[in-house]
Amino acid sequence: MLLSHPENRPRQQKLNLGSLSLDSQIVQAALSGYSDLPMRVMARRFGASYTLCEVMLDQFLARVGTSRKNLARLAIADEEHPVGGQLMGANPDDFAPAARRLVEAGFDCIDINFGCPVKKVLGRCRGGFLLSTPDTALEIVSRVREAVPASLPVTLKMRRGIDDSQDSKDKFFTIFDGAFSRGVSAITVHGRSVMQRYNGPSNWDFLAAVKRHAGNRIVLGSGDLFSGPACLSMLAYTGVDGVTIARGAIGNPWIFQQTHDLLNGQSSEDIRPPRILSQRDVLSEHFRLAVELHGEQLAGRTMRKFAIKYAKLHPDSLSVRNAFIAAKNLEDWQAVLSKYYGKDGPGRDPSEDIDETIEE
Repeated sequence: MLLSHPENRPRQQKLNLGSLSLDSQIVQAALSGYSDLPMRVMARRFGASYTLCEVMLDQFLARVGTSRKNLARLAIADEEHPVGGQLMGANPDDFAPAARRLVEAGFDCIDINFGCPVKKVLGRCRGGFLLSTPDTALEIVSRVREAVPASLPVTLKMRRGIDDSQDSKDKFFTIFDGAFSRGVSAITVHGRSVMQRYNGPSNWDFLAAVKRHAGNRIVLGSGDLFSGPACLSMLAYTGVDGVTIARGAIGNPWIFQQTHDLLNGQSSEDIRPPRILSQRDVLSEHFRLAVELHGEQLAGRTMRKFAIKYAKLHPDSLSVRNAFIAAKNLEDWQAVLSKYYGKDGPGRDPSEDIDETIEE
């Protein structure tokens, strides 16, 4: 819509998160259960200027052991810096040691989650619940900011409030302004409320109002970013400084390259889904990275949920999805690639299928 008018078309520009200078305003969001090292590396290779690790509980970080599974959650590849670690919890006292643990692990930024809308998270007074308690939320921000080096950025992830009430809106802006006054470098705002979960559209009008309120403070937008054109539309419509791509990036690292190309002047009509052989190469590399991190047995289970998303780009998506679900080992995985990805051909647009079950 807005992209047809050259004067409204956003262009690639640097994004500063405190001391971090990013090459573009395209970011991969933290995704619970998904944004591990292999997913982040693939996103970076395809043009994400910055990625966030899946959210980690403060209590997990306080007692993290040395098992391969636990250490994998803290693993960082040399090529993916800068990378952020995201924290979630309920008790302000637990956040400082958890933040320091992420710094020790090598993360370049600490992000605090005040946005997760999952019922079990809310029931434990974590994530989006904290938008209802500004005093506790801001105490958490202060504890994290004081715990980590002054040169290391602290950022925040919020939804637009608990619900659509005026009280919820007032509390949102109390936390928003208070967090910046306590030293956060940027805030990501998801355009849905906590009670809305993933139902209905993300409110981009609210994002635009937040950015106008913020002035030169850095605001990133999130919600309904399932294609490169959608990312450009959010930048143009809301004026936010950057976009954080969440569910739209699972099994589709090409979204970062496509957004990058659009920001550099390419026409949206020229953006095509990746061809089948390109999909095969990326699937193989993602699996290789997963095996390297997790070992073959765990990688097989971990990659199944990614492969289901990758299958959406294949023209025979349902058959490919079912074949990946049935795959139990590396031999089965290779058989699926040989059968469905052996010959080249055009891919399909995965933005037609939106999964409402993934936690952001």
